[in-house]
Amino acid sequence: MTSGKPGVPPEHHHRHRDVTGGWLRPAVFGAMDGLVSNFALIAGVAGGQASQKVVLLAGLAGLAAGAFSMAAGEYISVASQSELAEAEIEVERLELARHPVAEERELAEVFRSRGVDAETAAEVARQLSRDPDEALEVHTREELGVTPGDLPSPTLAAGSSFLSFGVGAILPVVPYLLGASSLWPAAIIAALGLFGAGALVARITTRPWWFGGARQLLFGAAAAAITYGVGALIGSNGV
Repeated sequence: MTSGKPGVPPEHHHRHRDVTGGWLRPAVFGAMDGLVSNFALIAGVAGGQASQKVVLLAGLAGLAAGAFSMAAGEYISVASQSELAEAEIEVERLELARHPVAEERELAEVFRSRGVDAETAAEVARQLSRDPDEALEVHTREELGVTPGDLPSPTLAAGSSFLSFGVGAILPVVPYLLGASSLWPAAIIAALGLFGAGALVARITTRPWWFGGARQLLFGAAAAAITYGVGALIGSNGV
């Protein structure tokens, strides 16, 4: 879109991705955790020379337990954070109602600290303070780093964690569901899943895709190797 005036540069509009929503972090963390933890669990049980049915049972149990645990933990965590934020927002609302002049001066000081001259800062604070809702939003954003009405959803976070953990955790179980009796098919699928998930996350965060994939694969392989070794050690001792 251009301004239509000679010598005036055209307007440039750009959009940012949502970095404040409550779904991305639990979804990414859930998928990674599901894949790594459940494959490590399966590797540990398989390392103990357990039968195909026992390994399958362990994988399914790990999937169910992990998914519900992740969802419950994420719900409580986000709900507690939102409740704390809402309580602090209410404190700010009461302060604006009881001490409007002091709060207006406080807002003006915020603008001055950011380089706005005193007269302009006072005028901006005065105009913003005329609307209680606008004043509350500005104060809470500046002082608390949150916006009323735009807090993360505990339900969304829990649902994202549950589904993403389940998707990640089911991948190493699939070969056993199809009748595999060795760990190698699950290891190959898990390795591909780890690399793919790491590469996807890297694309979201602008990291090189190969770096994110290799890093996730390395950590996942290390976790599986350790648990496989523990399982093999216990199994060899006949425990």
